[in-house]
Amino acid sequence: MTASNGEGRHSQAAQVDPLAALRARDDPPWDVYLTGTVFLDIIFTGLDSAPVRGTESWARGMGSSPGGVANMATALARLGLRTSLAAAFGDDHYGEYCWDALEQGERIDLSTSRTVPGWHSPVTVSMAYEGERTMVSHGHEPPPEEPAPDCPPRARAAVASLTPGTRAPWIAGAAGRGTRIFADVGWDDTGRWDLAGLPDLAHCEAFLPNAQEAMRYTGASCPRAAAHALTEHVPLAVVTLGAEGAYAVDGRTGETAEVPAIEVEAMDPTGAGDVFVAGFVTGTLAGWPLADRLAFAGLTAALSVQEFGGSLSAPGWSEIAGWWRRVQSYDHQDPAALGRYAFLEPLLPESSRAWPLRRAVPTIGFGRSA
Repeated sequence: MTASNGEGRHSQAAQVDPLAALRARDDPPWDVYLTGTVFLDIIFTGLDSAPVRGTESWARGMGSSPGGVANMATALARLGLRTSLAAAFGDDHYGEYCWDALEQGERIDLSTSRTVPGWHSPVTVSMAYEGERTMVSHGHEPPPEEPAPDCPPRARAAVASLTPGTRAPWIAGAAGRGTRIFADVGWDDTGRWDLAGLPDLAHCEAFLPNAQEAMRYTGASCPRAAAHALTEHVPLAVVTLGAEGAYAVDGRTGETAEVPAIEVEAMDPTGAGDVFVAGFVTGTLAGWPLADRLAFAGLTAALSVQEFGGSLSAPGWSEIAGWWRRVQSYDHQDPAALGRYAFLEPLLPESSRAWPLRRAVPTIGFGRSA
């Protein structure tokens, strides 16, 4: 199934609650909890090539937004999940901007977050070109006190980024109170690629590495074999396959699912992995079949790479509805491909706007852009 670029305007996403049919009076106050470091992201786009030493490059586009763990938090919130974030924020203008953008703009709960006097907010400058990105970051030593509370708020689920050789005590505590833990992992700079070095994996319901990570951790020769091997350590393994889509194995039932990627014109892949995880968490909490969860996660990730930035590009239900109505208008669409996403129809808002939409602000302190 193909999709093309278009123009739109920034506006508030239509409110859709994918868990509406499941909510009960004694539910946890939050659907998803997460913790981590918030960066200020400044993104340059429209570069014809990578910057060359000794020359000046001009970018045709620029945007700024909260980044780091804010990418995941924003993606979850825009999909209608009640999201709580514990993070440290600097008391500089960058920190104030990120706090306001998340709390006021995205309605993310920051009651477990804090402002740290005298701490400089971490900053990342990202340059997107040729479908890839180059990043330069600056940050000071993190605050000595961990932003994650010893006892996180009750939530249906939590998203954790596992670090090789490190245990995060909050993960075991949250899992012990019934929170479903979804985990991803970064590149193992130690080169060990030892699953024993991920002690918190034992508390996770789902593990979502990319193909290279999965194969290195398991020693498998292909991503699908790696997914099966991972179910010896975690109930549900989801391996992203890049342009090929994603493959998942539920070790509890033996069910497998594979969904191809949607063909899109990629502008910037920043945050696409976070958006994929957010889509999968949403579908899982909503009780969808495994293949539908994969399809939805892949769709949200595909929509995100057509915009620049991490949290800037995370789609909401208006974008999803706009995409759905747009692709149905194309002639000669494959009925089977369209049918793969028909399960979304009951959830989509009746009104939608031109797709894709623009969410970027040109820089801090300016108003919304067209």
